[in-house]
Amino acid sequence: MGKQFFSSESVTEGHPDKLCDQIADAILDAILEQDPLARVACEVVANTGLIYILGEISTLAKTDVSDIARKVIKEVGYNSTEVGFDYKTCGIITSIKKQSADIALGVNKGGAGDQGQMIGYACNETPELMPLPISLSHSLVKELDKLRHIKKIPYLRPDGKSQVTVEYREGRPYRVDAVVISAQHDPNISYDVIQRDIKSEIIYRIIPEKLIDESTKIYINPTGRFVTGGPMGDSGLTGRKIIVDTYGGVSSHGGGAFSGKDPSKVDRSAAYAARWIAKNIIASKLAEKCEIQLSYAIGIEEPISVYVNTFGTGVKTDTEIVEIINKVFKLGVSDIITELDLRRPIYRELARYGHMGRNDLDVPWERTNKVSELVKIML
Repeated sequence: MGKQFFSSESVTEGHPDKLCDQIADAILDAILEQDPLARVACEVVANTGLIYILGEISTLAKTDVSDIARKVIKEVGYNSTEVGFDYKTCGIITSIKKQSADIALGVNKGGAGDQGQMIGYACNETPELMPLPISLSHSLVKELDKLRHIKKIPYLRPDGKSQVTVEYREGRPYRVDAVVISAQHDPNISYDVIQRDIKSEIIYRIIPEKLIDESTKIYINPTGRFVTGGPMGDSGLTGRKIIVDTYGGVSSHGGGAFSGKDPSKVDRSAAYAARWIAKNIIASKLAEKCEIQLSYAIGIEEPISVYVNTFGTGVKTDTEIVEIINKVFKLGVSDIITELDLRRPIYRELARYGHMGRNDLDVPWERTNKVSELVKIML
């Protein structure tokens, strides 16, 4: 396979798209806390001084979506016009109606809320069985947010991005070739100070020393200035960071976003199930990398198809692995919701730093609780 380079990006919690994702999932959490069977499809748009909340919500819960949005905006750190957005003074417009009765016909009997294909992936590059580039990218922005909140780097503002390029040799991670960090900052801080602090306090602490060498390229705020950010610098929208939310572009993507959707939407629940399957396949050493596709039809409970690709690394054929999966995993929509306990308010925290590989949150789709069954069948 020779030498290859692969890059993945992540974004901070203050990126305008991620701000929207967090508001949508905070609204979902508040509704599920009161009404676990609610139907929620919530979208959020952010622009200069404005938040739009729209979608279809059928629920018995009593929630103030505007108040929830302001709380999220405050917690992220948009608390004054100086940083580009203020939770106290921003306008909030809502346009919410009930779920379509036609869609409800299928969901009410336990079927999928829509058609589509969902992708899960896992590999043995990291302890959490995720691709190394996206894992490192998430860790960088998570540390960027942490040091901003505890004021260790006090001039940082909420918006930011990371990108990591990993050099692969013979298909395995070999070294980090490039790191890019764009961090919103106060206007009165010098570029040299930003470079020094981000290198010493973030990059060199997060990227393992063995992966960095004298040829590793580091780019910090490449334009030289990043003062205008957040919804003032760019509009935000739920579901526009689906590659950040999943595997950093290493695998395919079904196209559906996660945030703001209750688990009857297979865009979310089946994507989690596919990750759960893939991770257990890798943990059981059936393969070194594995991509799973599940497809569903609206109103139909069971998947229309199950597809596996182990990229030539499987100890069984991909067809045999599909047969094993069908024996071990129940993949009806209601089965997934029950097995992964998805009707809980767990989603706000997932709306930043990715939905997959989140061992820090102990989410069910990251558990390797099917390994013994897989190994038993394999033997």
